[in-house]
Amino acid sequence: MGGTLSGPPGATQEELAELAIPGPVVFDSRDAAPGALFVAFPGENADGHAFVPDAVANGAVAVLAAPDDVYRKPWEGRGSVPTVTIPDGGLLRALSALATAHLAELPRTTVVGVTGSAGKTTTKDLIGRLVGELGPTVAPKGSFNNELGFPITVLRADEDTRYLVAEMGARGIGHIRHLTTIAPPRLGVVLNVGSAHLGEFGSVEAIAEAKGELPAAVPEAGNCNPDRDGVAILNADDPRVRGMAERTKGRVVLFGESPDADVRAEDVRVGPDGRASFTLLYRDGEGPHRYPVALRLVGEHQVSNALAAAAAALELGLPGAKVAELLSAAEPDSKWRMAIGESPDGVTVVNDAYNANPESMRAALKTLATMARSRPGARSWAVLGTMAELGADSAVEHDAVGRLAVRLNIAQTVAVGPGAAAIHSGASMEGSYDGESVAVPDAEAALAFVRAGVRPGDVVLVKASRAIGLEWVATELLAGAAPGAGEGAPRRTSSAGGGVR
Repeated sequence: MGGTLSGPPGATQEELAELAIPGPVVFDSRDAAPGALFVAFPGENADGHAFVPDAVANGAVAVLAAPDDVYRKPWEGRGSVPTVTIPDGGLLRALSALATAHLAELPRTTVVGVTGSAGKTTTKDLIGRLVGELGPTVAPKGSFNNELGFPITVLRADEDTRYLVAEMGARGIGHIRHLTTIAPPRLGVVLNVGSAHLGEFGSVEAIAEAKGELPAAVPEAGNCNPDRDGVAILNADDPRVRGMAERTKGRVVLFGESPDADVRAEDVRVGPDGRASFTLLYRDGEGPHRYPVALRLVGEHQVSNALAAAAAALELGLPGAKVAELLSAAEPDSKWRMAIGESPDGVTVVNDAYNANPESMRAALKTLATMARSRPGARSWAVLGTMAELGADSAVEHDAVGRLAVRLNIAQTVAVGPGAAAIHSGASMEGSYDGESVAVPDAEAALAFVRAGVRPGDVVLVKASRAIGLEWVATELLAGAAPGAGEGAPRRTSSAGGGVR
């Protein structure tokens, strides 16, 4: 890692050289366990060095640290455990180097990389469930897909790990390419190219360029050992993703609803609960195969995620019947992603507050409309916050979300916070009746407004980018409505900057 190793008083270099790290690598002291390596990042709001004593108390046996002049003050008990000090603000670089060296010692581990503007975490979770039937698999819950979370994911693998399923996110050209040098993928799955992080990339074409770095990194097909052939698994229904076939040396497998997809869905149907069913169709040397799939995941957009996971698992040898069975049984593994619950008051809450971009907003609103239409007397509520990192297109994209809510006949749209004000204005311009769309200043005001008007049987979608924190609204709604709820929502619109008047 290019660091300097020091240890407790009296420890010799020979003793330090024999140090083993049998536990996990963590950057949160609360996650430390016996045998852990604690990475003390000097953050803007909290300095990880201040939490070294907590990490050691929880079992950490070594620390990866910044030099004395980087962290704010010497931590209590410095030198109580072996420490590797990394110069020049290079902790992330050091962590990547450690992950790269670690994975190089695991030749039996097959890496499956997953990227896309939307659906990465769900697809990663599905692939992890499927290939877990074939052998020990690392596919951690949540979105560990950046320059910090990715090496932490890699470092969870060990000698027994057969499959490492890793998300690869990007906020610029070259980010995914960097991640593929840490964990070279044998399979690269690209889901879609959308508008997420448009403000950082500048154009959808640049996003496509970045996502294409994954299929470009898979090995060449036609090796002597077919188990080492590279495979690019691409969405046939997204022209930009389909075009990435020209960037890979691996074998191309297409998934989707297109007639020429190698792994495709036929007879797609969406039930009143918002869950989709379809026939999984693929071909191999024995001819065509068809298996029924009934997803428990919510939203028609989950069909594409399921097909991507099926394509990866089929490539790795899982039988089609087992693929269909496991897809039909899969529940959400990572939190706040189209998670459905019901309050004691009989209100259905769809918590999709982990992240948001224009594509996922559209998919969630369509699911909300489907669910409400199937329930006699039910009204649909869309509690929507800011979609972050859209740059100059932010106002236009938020406006489009508000207009779509009107076209889908969403009964009540609640735009939360100044960044979401254009959702309200878009709905108003599209022709929402007085009070069908409101703007409120924050999550507390959103909760109060919904509680004042929601009735048993209604369906409430809560969605925004993670930084907005709207998952709190969903949690509070699931706990039950406030006294007096259900008597009719206030019907006056508010200005974007104020509360409901």
